Amino acid sequence: MQRIRAAVSAAFIVTAIAIACSPGDAETAFADSLTPRVPAAQASTTTGSAQSAALRLVLAPTGNAARYRVRERLVGADLPNDAIGETKALTGAIAFDANGKVIAQSSKFTVDAGTFVSDKDRRDGYVRRRLLDATQYPSVVLVPTGVSGIALPLPTSGTRPFEMTADLTVRGVTRPTTWSGSAQFQNGQVTGSAATAFTFADIKMEQPRVPVLLSVADTIRLEIDFNLVRQP
Repeated sequence: MQRIRAAVSAAFIVTAIAIACSPGDAETAFADSLTPRVPAAQASTTTGSAQSAALRLVLAPTGNAARYRVRERLVGADLPNDAIGETKALTGAIAFDANGKVIAQSSKFTVDAGTFVSDKDRRDGYVRRRLLDATQYPSVVLVPTGVSGIALPLPTSGTRPFEMTADLTVRGVTRPTTWSGSAQFQNGQVTGSAATAFTFADIKMEQPRVPVLLSVADTIRLEIDFNLVRQP
């Protein structure tokens, strides 16, 4: 099997620039920020697709998270810091055929775009309303297309590095991404983390320009912690 890394956010990911919210926009942005919801497109495969897969791993109810990370510098701050937002509202699965290849049509992870939380309410409102436009695009979607570094049958123990290719969709824009990470195996359970990075231009998103923000890096980093279990 080629490796499992599951996703998404990020939202994710992309939302990274969150800190870019000015004082004037803060109250409106945060007041109208969305409450957590279950993504409309959370089902990752149809029944028929699941039955044809040699192995299907689904996200467990707990142990999963997606986060964005963007380097920025605020007015009044001596040094740059990372703006970090995280959500645990992930659902999805990844399926493999008998040869260990990912079945893209039966694999999908979704992240609730309206649930990223950082250490600043203003940032969260800005990310939800302006960057991710979560009202119109409620989900960030990750569709795995390939995994390397892990083969079927899955290891029964130990840790393996892996790389995953996947199509990431944010605000209706889809682009190929490559995720690097590691997975731990124990009693049929697969846990681990993975990350990818891209620019605002890659997803056709404009970098924030607001008074409280002195600078923001052009690179958005998305990270995922996953807890996958075999579907009986």
